[in-house]
Amino acid sequence: MPPIHLTEQAQELRNLAHEFEALRDRVRGVSYTPGTDALRQIGPLLLTTQDLTATLLVRLGALANSPYTRTPGSHASLECLSSLALASTLAGDDLASALHANPLEGAAFPGYPAYSESDRVARHATAIPRMTGHLNDAAHQLDLSATGCHYVATGINSDLADTQANRVKSGRQTAGPALSPAQYDALKALSAGEGKLYESPRRGLGVTRVVTHDGNRVSIATYRALVKRRLVTADTSTSLWHGQKITVTEQGQRSQAQHRPHPVTPPAVTPPAVAAPVPAAPRAQKARR
Repeated sequence: MPPIHLTEQAQELRNLAHEFEALRDRVRGVSYTPGTDALRQIGPLLLTTQDLTATLLVRLGALANSPYTRTPGSHASLECLSSLALASTLAGDDLASALHANPLEGAAFPGYPAYSESDRVARHATAIPRMTGHLNDAAHQLDLSATGCHYVATGINSDLADTQANRVKSGRQTAGPALSPAQYDALKALSAGEGKLYESPRRGLGVTRVVTHDGNRVSIATYRALVKRRLVTADTSTSLWHGQKITVTEQGQRSQAQHRPHPVTPPAVTPPAVAAPVPAAPRAQKARR
């Protein structure tokens, strides 16, 4: 089953609620004359109710078979949708009951007396209150269905907001100490992919080095600090001589997104001392002749 977007599901439920409300208003405002006219007016309302019930079951099935079931609070939403399936079904039952109470016209069997006008009027007088009661009950169940869809849609959005807030809060708690500028730059460069950990012989000793995707090197001390904090990991299934691929972990991605490097405070610059001006020696006055 393809993944579902819960925000879209919430919007679909709101759309379904509006359809239930529109149908409720149609049921409340239906005008009919008992007999064939009532069948023509009420029959489409019953078919629409059945269509909306089928749509509701599709929404319920999509949510019940999705990761939403692991979201705290989802149980109440699913239980509510399940009860709405009953409410919309009862609305259909009420509309069908109204049609069952509707007196249709037709010819009697041969040998039986035909229905008189007074019989027809009496049947209509008996049927109208019963049909009105069933229509009112149907409108009530449709109103419950609309209200419930709005409630579940709001609940889904609220559950998603709470889950997101908890993730952010949890991420802040587990982020750990802030990254140094060198660690932040190294993590950012390794996030681009294709970073590798190598070991090359030099003077008979193995020298380990880290190279990013663009050929720049990362200090091995910085790399080991990232490994210690589980922000990066290397693919040990390959040899160091060929290079082990470095991957930024999910924790590393969160740390990069949440942390900013420590600001480097520039050293205080003391302005150079300005020597006081030396007064010029007074000119010797010429001797008076």
